[in-house]
Amino acid sequence: MRTRRKGGAPDPRTPWDEVVPGLWMGGHRWVDAAGQPRPVVVGAEFDLVVSLFAAEGHGPAPGVPHRLALVPDGPLDAGQLAAVQAAAGAAAEAVRAGRRVLVRCRSGYNRSGLVVAQALVELGSDPAGAVRLVRERRSPWALHNGLFVEYLEAGLDTARLLLSLEAP
Repeated sequence: MRTRRKGGAPDPRTPWDEVVPGLWMGGHRWVDAAGQPRPVVVGAEFDLVVSLFAAEGHGPAPGVPHRLALVPDGPLDAGQLAAVQAAAGAAAEAVRAGRRVLVRCRSGYNRSGLVVAQALVELGSDPAGAVRLVRERRSPWALHNGLFVEYLEAGLDTARLLLSLEAP
């Protein structure tokens, strides 16, 4: 039985969680009540799926819009931050339109947390409130990558500009 991931964060106990009405956050795996790891396979439960990590056979169902923005769970460059912003913008737009959106990464903590928090900012939240809400609704382990929280606090436009200045 495996209930802890490398780095100490526990495996998620749910496939996905609703952060605000219509905006869900999750991963590609979870651990059930018996402690058994389970894959998360998305069917047609959502109107849009945004994936920051991809794995074969995890959905979504054919016909469900699927936006891929493959980024690492680590330092991002300006182009990767732009992809995060575009994904967050698409998620926020879909939520405004009354659609059900799932944002997911491997475990549903960091990359998905960054996109969901930025979508919340675009929907009117302040960054600190967005981070707090993500942690309350998904897991206290959400956004445990402090660099992602720093990006949000600085503002993704500012972080992207600063990162573009560092590029060779």
